[in-house]
Amino acid sequence: MINNKESANQIYLNYIIVSIVIYILGSLFIPLIEIDSVQYGNICREMLQNKSFLQIYDQGKDYLDKPPFLFWASSLSMYLFGMNDFAFRLPSILMAVVAIYSTYKFTLLYYQKEIATLSALVLATSQAMFLITHDVRADTMLMCWVILAIWKFASWLQNKNWVSLIIAFSSVGFGMMTKGPIALMVPIFSFVPHLIIHKQYKLLFRWEYLVGLAIIIILLLPMDIGLYQQYDLHPEKVMYGKTGTSGLRFFYWTQSFGRITGESIWHENDSIFFLFENLLWGFLPWTLFFIIGLIFELSQLIKNKFKITSSHEWITVPGFLITYLALGSSRYQLPHYIYVVLPFISIITAKCINNTVISKGNNQIFSKIISIINSIVFAIILVLLVYLLFVPFNSNKVLITCLLILAAVIFTLILLYNDNRIPKILHFALFSILTTNLFLNLFFYPKLLEYQLGNKVSKYIIDKKINKNDFYLYKITDSRSLDFYSNYSFKNIEDFKILKKGDFILIENKNAPDSTLTKFNKIESIPSFHVSMLTGEFINPATRDSALDYFYILQKK
Repeated sequence: MINNKESANQIYLNYIIVSIVIYILGSLFIPLIEIDSVQYGNICREMLQNKSFLQIYDQGKDYLDKPPFLFWASSLSMYLFGMNDFAFRLPSILMAVVAIYSTYKFTLLYYQKEIATLSALVLATSQAMFLITHDVRADTMLMCWVILAIWKFASWLQNKNWVSLIIAFSSVGFGMMTKGPIALMVPIFSFVPHLIIHKQYKLLFRWEYLVGLAIIIILLLPMDIGLYQQYDLHPEKVMYGKTGTSGLRFFYWTQSFGRITGESIWHENDSIFFLFENLLWGFLPWTLFFIIGLIFELSQLIKNKFKITSSHEWITVPGFLITYLALGSSRYQLPHYIYVVLPFISIITAKCINNTVISKGNNQIFSKIISIINSIVFAIILVLLVYLLFVPFNSNKVLITCLLILAAVIFTLILLYNDNRIPKILHFALFSILTTNLFLNLFFYPKLLEYQLGNKVSKYIIDKKINKNDFYLYKITDSRSLDFYSNYSFKNIEDFKILKKGDFILIENKNAPDSTLTKFNKIESIPSFHVSMLTGEFINPATRDSALDYFYILQKK
């Protein structure tokens, strides 16, 4: 048992602060990754340059995929702090911090402070959080808006404070501007079971909800106007292979519910287990605790014949399960879709850690088994880290070795100083995930991103002071990183005849026959790889060359 709970909470807070520092380091040292993160950054760049904030374009073409809030927030940040990686990521990092705080405050409404702090810690140190604060997706902001809405609505249920209700519905509105109706559905999935199991049926229908609905409608008006002007007023536009596309219908139905009904054209990863399989690594180092915690929560509900005390919540478990089933029913899924309920997963996990590791009670043997299994997992994480730091790339091995030794010394001192204020297994888990992501952010990702085509070409253009107006692309499908880092929209051509003497062109090796090369001087050869789709062939230096695509920078004779 922990003798000083306040001391334990302070240790948890320190670890959370370290996690946030690692988020920031990732935003400073890692270039934006193709495809999504760079695409969003480039859309923000175009939005600022064209001053088109309601109608969204991607490389000059109509963009009908994600709602605009991410682009609005990041473009504002880029306006204030410049056209760079950190400015683009800053709003997402800030909202990740708000999500951590909101998780703490929501948990505190129903549980003791130690579980609330532990919930925030689990969320802050899950692998997914380190990933989505540098490889930015809309899900980071969506998660924030949803847990903020959950916290404030739960607070309103307890105190009937109008400010809490207004913030809750405003958060839903901003969440819908971030990723559509899922921001409304998750709170519904969470609170309806809670109110039903507590037999608070009158709270299912309150006149205050009409005010909340009005708030949502008002907040969504700018987005709706932009969609209507860009698409509904122009049925002649061809979107996804057909004309007559309604932007409003797309966002409010097709993009969300259409993936379940089959109306959406997207079909990929439609297994009900896909999201869970990806959660196994995305929620490291806490995955095992979460699985055990979820099983325990469900077994307790069944054991108690679906009855819970009036002071307990039944928000997190159904919020996770129903959302998971809804997302898992989609015919198009990506691993980060489930991250919207990471706060719920973190709370379930924190309760399990508290029950099995901190307040062991009579479960000493069970706790020991869990600790041993988790220790093996954490050791594997560190072994993989060492492999990624020393094998794939020519990194500064002396510096990395010294820093790893320093990290090990610090970890040892923490254990010696800890005096059982928190269990050693938690220190081991936190050390493994924090060290891994710190070193990945500082050493692995920057080396990996050297193989992203646009970054290298942009650096070459800037270093050689090439006039961007004289630089062209030939059948290059993914040039957003080049556009973003050059702060310029390059022309993609399919006919060399428009080029004049002295012009430069970027061309892939397979598109450059010898007959073409005779008319150009080969200036630079650039190896490239789709870094978001790592393979063993690429990671292994001995076989990497066969995994690379080669591009040339040519100059017209």
